[in-house]
Amino acid sequence: MNDYILNRLFLLRDEKYRDFHSKLIPSVEPCRIIGVRTPVLRKLSGELIKEGSAEEFIKELPHYYYEENNLHAFIICEMKDIDKLISEIDRLLPVVDNWATCDSIRPKIFNKNPEKVRDAALLWMKSDKEYTVRFGIECMMVYFLDDNFEEQFLRIVSEIKSEKYYINMMIAWYFATALSKQWEATLPYLEKGLLSQWVHNKTISKANESFRISDERKKYLKTLKK
Repeated sequence: MNDYILNRLFLLRDEKYRDFHSKLIPSVEPCRIIGVRTPVLRKLSGELIKEGSAEEFIKELPHYYYEENNLHAFIICEMKDIDKLISEIDRLLPVVDNWATCDSIRPKIFNKNPEKVRDAALLWMKSDKEYTVRFGIECMMVYFLDDNFEEQFLRIVSEIKSEKYYINMMIAWYFATALSKQWEATLPYLEKGLLSQWVHNKTISKANESFRISDERKKYLKTLKK
């Protein structure tokens, strides 16, 4: 099955895209990137699900090629059973080795199951795996800054301390997004200096790029830079 899918992936390769995209994901060796564009991968995942090849493919972990991991992610994101989906994400996350694969895991049914997603995200954020932690923070950003927001989530994310670039970047992204959606609750984390200096300043930088934050608030945030 793996050879069958690999052959299909190589038939879909775009070498110019591969050369460009490989520069964006430095944690993945160029030899492990085939060069298949994301919309093409998504279409292939749908085809594999329809023809019944997907289930066999996702049994095989770890994968060698970057696109295999992304294809795996797109397939499991279509699952309708939340418990099976979370179990499959738990299998995949430990072998994720780059931000792009991590950030491509956006299951459609997560919005309908906030309690189970919250509990899973809280566990993912406690992992010793860089991209598992990143994914947990991303879940808190995507699914828990609107109707399902709780102030304790800000504290939990703020207490994550790491030397890993892609974790810290996601923390900054989370707090910048939180400023745009939950300003009053989030602002004290910057005013009181509760984040590391790098995350603090990156949060302000990303917030200043947001169209959802007023110019007046951006001006104030700039005064808080460390």
